[in-house]
Amino acid sequence: MRASRDARSPGDALVAYGRELEARGDAQLGGSFTDIPEADRLIKERPEAFLFGVLFTQGISAERAWAGPYLLSQRLGHLDLTRLTEEPDAVREAIARPPALHRFVETLPVWIVSAARRLLDDYDGEAARIWAPGTHVLEVTERLRAFDGIGPKKAAMAVEILVRHFGANLRGAECGDVAYDVHVRRVFLRSGLIDRDVPEEVSRAAREACPERPGLLDLPAWLIGRETCRPGQPQCETCRIGDACARRTHLDVEGVGVRRRG
Repeated sequence: MRASRDARSPGDALVAYGRELEARGDAQLGGSFTDIPEADRLIKERPEAFLFGVLFTQGISAERAWAGPYLLSQRLGHLDLTRLTEEPDAVREAIARPPALHRFVETLPVWIVSAARRLLDDYDGEAARIWAPGTHVLEVTERLRAFDGIGPKKAAMAVEILVRHFGANLRGAECGDVAYDVHVRRVFLRSGLIDRDVPEEVSRAAREACPERPGLLDLPAWLIGRETCRPGQPQCETCRIGDACARRTHLDVEGVGVRRRG
């Protein structure tokens, strides 16, 4: 048993961890998005690939999601926006072909084609214009949410990655948010940052912990939830915020509610 607890609050501990990750320029998984160097390079070099990667991040592992744009480009032989809009059947076939690139073999191709069309129509085919220097965080969030398949959770995640990893020069960092992700929610709930598992409470707690940039808590909470604060066997002794955490490990999240386990 530990003799004492850290005097910091769980919010302070998450902020400190977040600043470490920011100083290293971490993407999601260390300095990378995936464990395929070519896939990681594509995400970092082509803004439209990053946007497509955001679309992939649902219902599958982060590594698999961020590899999606590269694997799609390999199967299609391109990521040309015009061809994507003109050849929707080819996009669907490439995503659905075994082994399927995603669980949502009907929905994801529609999102990809729709995103390509919006990029051509609204941004002259340049995804980086979505987060052009000097744009306000709320404006970038609104622009991202206009894409089919991107809701509040994906938009919050994307904005934070743009700022933290890509160094996007956006105004209004104090208006950022954390993604309402299952890992983030679990850490916020078990650590004592929130008592109710609802989006408003997660956002409030992030703002209170880091008012100048609430989104800073997104990656550290996500990593802790994924790696140590697991649903079945939380590893509190090795957790980065273990000494500051309330350790309410009997609590977990399910859907939009709180599930108490015996």
